[in-house]
Amino acid sequence: MALKETHMAKLKLGPIENSRPVRLSVELPASVHRDLVAYAQAHARETEQNALEPAKLIPPMLARFMAGDRGFAKVRKTSTKL
Repeated sequence: MALKETHMAKLKLGPIENSRPVRLSVELPASVHRDLVAYAQAHARETEQNALEPAKLIPPMLARFMAGDRGFAKVRKTSTKL
């Protein structure tokens, strides 16, 4: 399920900022890794930056996913009130 290069839709992920990392090891299916590589290439073209290694895309993708998850926001809001 690789990204097609002919489709030039605007990516949801904008420029990646540098921040202090916390090391976390995960195992991904090969198909997800291939898609991350393709996404990194598309992201590089769109942002006019050098292509990032796929692992650098995962933190901002997860952050964006969690920020857009209304259910998580609701749970997080109620858990901080306790």
